[in-house]
This record gives sequence, structure tokens and C-alpha cells, in this order.
Amino acid sequence: MKVKVAILGCSGRMGRNLIQAAIEHKSIELVGGSVRVGSSFENFDLGEIAGIGAINKKTTTDYQTLLTADVLIDFTSIDATLEHIQWCKQHNKALVIGTTGFSDLQVETIKAAGEHIPLVLAPNTSVGVNLLFKLLEITAKAIGDYTDIEIFEAHHRFKKDAPSGTAVKMGQVIADTLGRDLNKVAVYGREGISDERDASTIGFATVRAGDIVGEHTAYFADIGERIELTHKASSRMTFALGAMRAAFWLSEADAGYYDMQDVLGLKD
Repeated sequence: MKVKVAILGCSGRMGRNLIQAAIEHKSIELVGGSVRVGSSFENFDLGEIAGIGAINKKTTTDYQTLLTADVLIDFTSIDATLEHIQWCKQHNKALVIGTTGFSDLQVETIKAAGEHIPLVLAPNTSVGVNLLFKLLEITAKAIGDYTDIEIFEAHHRFKKDAPSGTAVKMGQVIADTLGRDLNKVAVYGREGISDERDASTIGFATVRAGDIVGEHTAYFADIGERIELTHKASSRMTFALGAMRAAFWLSEADAGYYDMQDVLGLKD
């Protein structure tokens, strides 16, 4: 049995990778993809958008044509995703969300939607990154209490949110493990001369340049030694393939709010 998948916002950089990943996945059937009203890609062949040749399925602005999908995948924008959630609730459709930059209040809205439909919210769908989250938890348990913790991330010039959703999730995993409130201990950049570093803080540094797909490093630094946990992505396909894995898993899940740790079976 194949899981029927539709991709929301399929003409963007991630959308094109998602199309290719869906077509190549042996357990996924791509049934459609949406673009915004007025898009120059309206009524385009999905395969041609992805650069892999025609597959005789066209983009649409009419979401009703996507009702055959079991799972929808959304890597669009905050406002668009929040609208898509309401549509999925109305039509009882499972949803994988890769959009980032949500506020705490918006995340609560997404969690509430999980009471009605199966939903995965993942700031990063890469399998490697989600293994990194687990390693961060292990490291924080072992040495987080006495090391200085800093998180570095770099992305391409077109990324709008900073720090990245992945970097924030890294900080959240560490803070939760240590019993800290990330909203109180996060430091987003440093400028000028200030007091000595507060040992309880978690620092974030951001780079936006060129075509960097995604790089993340967490530093646990003590006097005399440090541990660096790093993930580097060289292709967006790693995120697209992870999203397909999430869609396949979600197709058999009950209504609920999930993340990639659930998908990968990494939760204790």
C-alpha cells in the first residue's frame, strides 16, 4: 500500500526537493501540489517544476483537488501554514509541518490542532539532525551543568528567520534536559563589553551567507576541553527524504501532536 501525499507550496526550493523525494519513494504516491493564487507556476507539471521530467500531475490553487491525499506536507510560511492547519482540521487530513519561526503562542495553536488530526511539527526533518537532538540530551545530562553552552548556525542568504528553528530546538532540548527556561537563559548575540558570562546562559550565533544549506554546532566548553556536536547538510534532499519518512509514519498514527523524535523512535 502506498501513502498518498500532496505538497503545499511546491514551487519553492524545498517544494521542488519534496516533489522529487515523493516521486522516488517506493511507498509514497504523489497526488498533487499547491501554489499560491497568482503564482507563475499555476497549472505547471510537478515533475517539470522539480526538473525531473513531466509526470502528468499539475499544480493547483484549489485545495479541494488535494482531498485524495492521506498526508499533506507543508514547508511554506507561518501565515500560510496556520491557514493550512485549519483546512486539514476541516477535512481530517494528516499534516507534516517543516515551516519554522513560529512564536510560542502559535506553537500552542499547532499543538491544539493535534487533538483533532495527526500532525508532525519538525523544525528540521533530517534524520541526522534528529539524532543530533538525542546526542545533545545525552551530553547535557553528562556535562551540561558545568560547561558553557553555545550554539552556532549558518544558512543561505534567503532564510528569513534567525536563529533557525533547528538552532532554537537544539537550545530547547538542552534547556529542558537541564531544567532551565530557554526564554530566560537564551542570549542571542553579544556586542560590546559586558559582565562575565552567566554560567546558566545558552548563547546563539547566526550566519546568513551565500548558498549554505544548513550547518549547526553545539559547544559544551569547560576549562581545558570542549565537546562540539555538529551537523552539516549539503543538500535539501536530506530534509525532503526525512519529510517522506514522517508522512509514511503519520499515515498510520492517531490524532496527536508529534515530532521527528516520535517518527524515528528516539523517545525514551
